[in-house]
Amino acid sequence: MAATKGKLLYKVYRALSYGLSPLLYLHLRWRVLRGLEHPFRWPERLGRPSHARPPGPLLWFHAVSLGEGLATIPIIKQCIQRRPDLTILMTTTTYSAFQVVKNCLPTGVIYQFAPLDTAAAVDTFIEHWKPKVIILMESELWPNLILGASKRGIAMALLNARMSAMSFKRWSTPVFLPLVSFMLSKFSLILPLSNLQAIRFQLLQASPPTISFAGDLKFAVEDVGMSEEEIKKVEDLRAQLAQRQVWMASSIHRGEEEVILEVHKMLLEAHPNLVTVIVPRYPQHGKEIALEMKKEGQNVALRSQGENITSGTNVYVVDTLGELRYLYGITSIAVVGGSFLPGFAGHNISEAAAAGCAVLTGPYIGHFSSMVVKMQQFNPMSVLQVHGKLELEEALRNLLKDDRLLEAHRMAAKHAQQALASGIIVGTWNSLNSIVLRSAFG
Repeated sequence: MAATKGKLLYKVYRALSYGLSPLLYLHLRWRVLRGLEHPFRWPERLGRPSHARPPGPLLWFHAVSLGEGLATIPIIKQCIQRRPDLTILMTTTTYSAFQVVKNCLPTGVIYQFAPLDTAAAVDTFIEHWKPKVIILMESELWPNLILGASKRGIAMALLNARMSAMSFKRWSTPVFLPLVSFMLSKFSLILPLSNLQAIRFQLLQASPPTISFAGDLKFAVEDVGMSEEEIKKVEDLRAQLAQRQVWMASSIHRGEEEVILEVHKMLLEAHPNLVTVIVPRYPQHGKEIALEMKKEGQNVALRSQGENITSGTNVYVVDTLGELRYLYGITSIAVVGGSFLPGFAGHNISEAAAAGCAVLTGPYIGHFSSMVVKMQQFNPMSVLQVHGKLELEEALRNLLKDDRLLEAHRMAAKHAQQALASGIIVGTWNSLNSIVLRSAFG
């Protein structure tokens, strides 16, 4: 009965996706004009390939954005090492992910933008690439993609599977439950990133035998390598900061800069030699922050302009993409944003921990709460979760004035990340290979 309802709902969804295609096309062109899509490769979002399909079996990995895309790379490397006979196709959705991920992928991996989940785009994409297996990351549950692939006999796996509380509530309603249940029944393997996520997928009627555990891939931070030019830029910045106290606010979203800059002003009274490094989630936001500060007469340096840090500079704004994991190496303290205002859901703290930073985050961390809890269980000093600017200022003040306390927090974060990352990539690969790839490719 549930499967019948699921099929009916899918027919309705597919028909709607056909009917809305002209509007979605216009929306896509609008995004191109705003710089939110690639100016030349945007037709890939309609399923139109920009690369010929090589002969032989093909494995498709898909992640929506930058964090998920980077988390996929270690598994792709395992696949290349252990199954060199396979062609690997990688897709992401966002333009920001493209700008970074394309430079991190191993040689030989084909990169494309993912198709919109319209019937025409998905059908065109799958008919061209003809994958034998599709590996989706985290929460990419798209009906046309999943059910269209299943109809063609394509095996599927969902890695680092997660669902936000809001999405879970929506999918759990009587209207949508049959559809999500029908989609989840098409997966051969689901690897949730936590026990809570496993429970959510089971409540959405995912088959228990398909659910297994390997750990959160975002713990498994890998060095993707730097060019000589990138190394020089980071080393130049490190030299400019050599005689200064430094803390970084990373992945800052709009509105959070007010919290960060207020804390910066409070800290500056006791630490006049301080430099606050602000790394907004989106580069344009960084340009806006720097412009506003310069209008107020403040001495701020902007990375994209190659501006140096002088003796009078107290704020350095990084308005570039793809440098964050390297820039964590120039600071001993990292405050991970996307977590200080209601409605936000945090960001990956493991990159900062892996770099040996003392890690702080705000109260609004969404599904990253499982990562924070695991690290704190390993060592309570590994992550400081603060509530509001006053707690943040107090925590930073304590770290800046006590070198021994700062070093203890740094080592706690690094050791917790290393311990939790151990075995995740191998465990994920083993599950993927034994349950999905062997049966699909032999």
